[in-house]
Amino acid sequence: MRLLFISYNRIGDAVLSTGLLGHLIERRQGLRIWVACGPQAVELFQPTPGVERVIALTKQPLAGHWLALWRQAGPWRWDLVVDLRASLIAYFLSAGERRVLRPDRAARHRLQHLGALFGLDPPPRPRLWPTAADGARAASLLPAGGPILALAPGANWGGKVWPAERFAELVGRLTASGGPLPGARLLLLGAPGERAICARVAAALPAERVIDIAGRAGLLTAFACLRRVSLFVGNDSAAMHLAATTGQPTLGLFGPSREERYGPWGAHGASVRGERSFREIVGQPGYDYRRQDSHMLDLSVDKVEAAARALLARGRAVE
Repeated sequence: MRLLFISYNRIGDAVLSTGLLGHLIERRQGLRIWVACGPQAVELFQPTPGVERVIALTKQPLAGHWLALWRQAGPWRWDLVVDLRASLIAYFLSAGERRVLRPDRAARHRLQHLGALFGLDPPPRPRLWPTAADGARAASLLPAGGPILALAPGANWGGKVWPAERFAELVGRLTASGGPLPGARLLLLGAPGERAICARVAAALPAERVIDIAGRAGLLTAFACLRRVSLFVGNDSAAMHLAATTGQPTLGLFGPSREERYGPWGAHGASVRGERSFREIVGQPGYDYRRQDSHMLDLSVDKVEAAARALLARGRAVE
């Protein structure tokens, strides 16, 4: 049975789509799968069981990337085509079944939107398949012994970035002798372009307690590292979705994006924002999504610390 699975361009959205893909793998035995996704997300899907090919959809003028996909997928007969990007290509392919995800106007999480494509409620949780090499590298980077605090202080847009000095202050509070993670090591994650902000946060602790893999590790190695942490705190980003997928306590910081749609999913996920709602931020005079100014300045360290402590306490209560 052949499946063409058209996922997203952005890494975070691609991570969320893996729950639906995992569900199909479990329910439809013997799938031979091709995945199409953005270039940065390709490595997420390569070790997935049943995946024969991952096609990088590099955006081209006049939607040329869809023509390029059709040239590769068009000659085949597909038992199922799942298109999460509402393109027209699904209707030009020979397919026994087509599922095309339409834009969602409902106030619900992206995972619920994805699950609804197959009538799944609750929706399947995202899942990834790191290799043994990813696990081995994570073990070498983060050997057992004491708590680990993971932070992702960057994001794909400056408007979603909480100031680095506040992350640094948060590190000091959480890892102090009276904090919830006393003496913890610090794991820093991010894209290559976020190494500078990670370096500013790293200064909060002695160098021997900092493991900075921003721009130095693949996505699945980062995921394997996140499986070993005690708490993740980060902006609305791909790293946040990777962390939530592990099931470890994950706190997402929100401002000019919607936590009800993109917050960390699951019993061990939580979101926190400042005093302004999403609508108040994007509706303020002079708001311009093209600018890189942070819209996270009304989120205090006190509020994030309280949310982190509450999330950790909730997890311990469940245990």
